[in-house]
Amino acid sequence: MPGAERPARPSSERPAPGRRRFLGYVLAAPTLMTAAELAPAAPARADATSAGIPSADVTELVDLNDVMSAAALPTSGLITVQVHTDETVSFALPRAEVGQGITTSTAMLIAEEMDVPLANVRVTLADAQPELVFNQLTGGSNTTIATYTPVRVAAAVARGRLLEAAALALDTAVTELTIRAGVITGRAGRSTTVGALAERAAGLRTQPVSTELKRSEQFNVIGTPQNRIDALDAVTGRKKFAMDLTVPGAAPTMVCRPPTINGRVGSVANADEVRAMPGVTDVVVITTGVAVRARTFGQCIDAVRALRVSWRPGSAEGKSDETVRQELAAAELPLGLPPLTPSVEGRFTFHFRSNSALETNCAIADVRSDRAEIWSSLKAPIVAKEAIAARLGLPLSAVTVHVTEGGGSFGRKLFFDAALEAVEISRKTGKPVKLMWHRADDSRQGRTHPMATSRVRIAYVGDTVLSFKQRHTSVATDLGHGFGEIVTALAAKLPVADLGFSETFFQLSQSMPYNFGVSSRLLNETDKGFNTGSMRNVYSPDVTCARELMIDKLASKTGKDPYRFRRDFLKDERSRAVLEKVAEVGRWGRPMPDGTAQGIAFHSEYHSASAVLVEIDCRPGTVGRPVRDGVTGPRVTKVVLAVDAGLTVNPRGLDAQMMGCAMDGIALALTSSLHLRDGHFLEASWDNYFYTRQWNTPPELDIVIMPDTTGRPGGAGELGVAASMAAVACAYGRATGTMPTTFPINHGTLSFEPKPTTPPVPQSPTDGLDHAY
Repeated sequence: MPGAERPARPSSERPAPGRRRFLGYVLAAPTLMTAAELAPAAPARADATSAGIPSADVTELVDLNDVMSAAALPTSGLITVQVHTDETVSFALPRAEVGQGITTSTAMLIAEEMDVPLANVRVTLADAQPELVFNQLTGGSNTTIATYTPVRVAAAVARGRLLEAAALALDTAVTELTIRAGVITGRAGRSTTVGALAERAAGLRTQPVSTELKRSEQFNVIGTPQNRIDALDAVTGRKKFAMDLTVPGAAPTMVCRPPTINGRVGSVANADEVRAMPGVTDVVVITTGVAVRARTFGQCIDAVRALRVSWRPGSAEGKSDETVRQELAAAELPLGLPPLTPSVEGRFTFHFRSNSALETNCAIADVRSDRAEIWSSLKAPIVAKEAIAARLGLPLSAVTVHVTEGGGSFGRKLFFDAALEAVEISRKTGKPVKLMWHRADDSRQGRTHPMATSRVRIAYVGDTVLSFKQRHTSVATDLGHGFGEIVTALAAKLPVADLGFSETFFQLSQSMPYNFGVSSRLLNETDKGFNTGSMRNVYSPDVTCARELMIDKLASKTGKDPYRFRRDFLKDERSRAVLEKVAEVGRWGRPMPDGTAQGIAFHSEYHSASAVLVEIDCRPGTVGRPVRDGVTGPRVTKVVLAVDAGLTVNPRGLDAQMMGCAMDGIALALTSSLHLRDGHFLEASWDNYFYTRQWNTPPELDIVIMPDTTGRPGGAGELGVAASMAAVACAYGRATGTMPTTFPINHGTLSFEPKPTTPPVPQSPTDGLDHAY
């Protein structure tokens, strides 16, 4: 935190935080419980010493992550750490763990400040707490940034309180005490433990205290590679997801869904017949289809397949990839008159992509006349609770929403579609339900990354870039989760206001890292007939890919090396450092056989920077190679990814996230998309939705984590996707001599080849179940 350090003050005063001194609270509780109080800090900003005409950018003043962090500050004092008599320390994290490793990094922060063993820290997920307002939204790579200081402050207050209690117990001055691995030692080797002091250190009343955080040179846990605290449970099957929970009476439930996007039930011809099937307890019509509740999921599947439903048209009736592309072309904002100077220009198309996480959409609901209880992996649990309470006509206090751990999200779990469905089914049946979507539901009726186009024009004279213009046009991205509570969620859905909300989101999340003179980028959205959302970043992969391809085109036009061109125009030293690192490690410019090439790209976001170098093989023998149950085409053979995410709490976790980013980038560039035909998506599961396979995975993969120069964490979870996608696209262009303009590159060549038991065009909502199981 900026500002000079301040001397300790009496606990009754409320000093402004210095770099390491903060005000916290000891809360009245049976055992020691502490909290933090914070004030905002101005983020460090990059220098601008590179070549070119400086480009002003709003994200250099404030970006989406800054907004989210500032919104979370007022309720940071409600984040508490508790010490127990069994030597454990617990913390209910007001975010959703969906595989990104935030429970581990949070436990590391607590272990660091309290000097307790990492294994003794228990991090759970907090239920929906409306009093947190904006402080329970998981997204925008914001968790570590927003919670880094509050969690440490609460832990440091607890440490100080324990030392004070130990001083009395051991008859030793606090300054003579040491704490290591949860053991506090005084003079002559006398010692006690944090568990033994938990009740003695507890507060009889809530009171403010001053505390000082550790200096970075004192860190023993933060910055060290750690295995995930839930890794063993995950690989041995002991980890509990929503479908693993045992809720009394909650029976397996599935939904027969329409054959086209957002279709509605007309009539059900054989409901009584299906109710009589083995194990089936209920068949009810709901907003999104026909729900079946049974003793087992297998019986649910049999019942769903047996249903004969007539369907009303959906919101995308008759639409195809081509008709949507035409809508986007009509909605594109103008670039203005062509410049009088030389320029390069390009237009790029990005197709729909599936937002399916490994864990399908699911939720448990128990709705009674006077109350409701829900279990689901939710990244916006407050707005889910508020929406459910409104839907049921219950007071907010009568609705309990438990956040479970999730098996992946990539933005999918910002929406609570399954929770709303489960609530509706439980209410109509009068029974608890355990709802699970099948894989085809996720692909065909779930959230997708919207189809979009991006048009770019760069004007230049000699070695100087005069202007950069980008017009991004997209199928409407649903931001109906808002900032995690009901007011902004409703605002994001209002006519006209929704576009303003999207444009704000767009401008605050997209950066211009190059000095490209007068820079402008605008978003326009059209067609709200699809179920959309973010996917490991919202707009950045498409926007960045288009920009980086045009930079390659401009470098070629001016006779410059693509790497050198980027390096010369990047605004700050951190950005240049990551680019230089991938060029060095990846041996940029080394001789390559014909039909193969290197590509390089850069992306910055949320106070972090990443660069990626890839090598790709586009030779006929590679492209035409048959791959059993997979897709061939160009193959990425090498990836070098450098990331500067500021202070890295867990390097091992960041390394794993960047590996995932590289795989996502390869998929988005080469193979991963949905084919829209007659108002429905053809793909049903991963046998025909071609995410990165073993064949597409590069044999060489190097992740380089740059040394911290900022002293604070930056966003990282989404960072490497955009740069990876762009680098693959740039490498393809250099290998083939033709700049790609449609993504994924294989989209037009892939064909939907269903299993023999499935007709090529879905005739009923049950088609695709063979893919799902």
